[in-house]
Amino acid sequence: MTSFDITILGCGSATPTLRHEATAQVIDLRDKLYLMDCGEGAQLQMRRYHIRFNRITHIFISHLHGDHCFGLPGLLSTLGMLGRTGELVVHGPHALEDFLRPILAVFCKDMPYEVRLDLIDPTQHALVMEDRSVSVWSIPLSHRIPACGYLFAEHPAEAHIRRDMIDFYQVPVHALRAIKQGADYVTPDGITVPHERLTRPATPPRRYAFCSDTEFLPSIVPLVEGVDCLYHEATFMERDVARARQTFHSTAREAAEIARRAGVKRLVLGHYSARYDDLAPLLAEATAVFPHTTLGQEGMRVAL
Repeated sequence: MTSFDITILGCGSATPTLRHEATAQVIDLRDKLYLMDCGEGAQLQMRRYHIRFNRITHIFISHLHGDHCFGLPGLLSTLGMLGRTGELVVHGPHALEDFLRPILAVFCKDMPYEVRLDLIDPTQHALVMEDRSVSVWSIPLSHRIPACGYLFAEHPAEAHIRRDMIDFYQVPVHALRAIKQGADYVTPDGITVPHERLTRPATPPRRYAFCSDTEFLPSIVPLVEGVDCLYHEATFMERDVARARQTFHSTAREAAEIARRAGVKRLVLGHYSARYDDLAPLLAEATAVFPHTTLGQEGMRVAL
């Protein structure tokens, strides 16, 4: 099976601490790298975890609060100093242009590569990016400013050839690609051999949903239903639910409720408030609702 891994670079919220870094993740899908949010220190975290960040081709910003985007200027500058030449696309809400254009004009005007901004409407569930490996969709969220999550949906793989059947029917090499894509094979004698007899089913495509800063929002349930892994912010414990409402954040229990309703396979929590030295109570509140819950931590690698 090809790789589909998520490395968590930071899972703290707002105020910097010595326990957690600001939000950022790297998705490795079929050896292509995508960066999800870019809080302060993201490039240092990528060095720490031996991620070759010059291979990143797309960056997805959930919203324009500093703990999700203040790492961008430094990363873009470093990529220029490293001699990057390939285009880099940064996706995000419209405020992204107000933030990045002055920085690019002042600090990055002589870079050897192009930074292209793809401004999206965070209120819509829409296709944001697509390549040969994956389709990325926006997930509308509800926060103090326009914000969205992202759904990474792997493209279906081709069926697996059964070598024993290929040899038995003496199928020529030039016919294999069509068979993998669903075609039957017709022998020189005119006998039709069904595609299903010549192949094994492909590995089911995997999906990952990243839901950044948001209040409890049941409307996202259909958009993340059945995903292999859901990362959902869990800034507060239930005892601080009033603060969660005031700041448009979620509690760990609410994140688990979204996972339960959506029937996801796995929930990873993150974006913890700096007020909590011990995260075990957050995990306990979440697992009481959705047992397949994990605390996100810096350096954690989630394999789908």
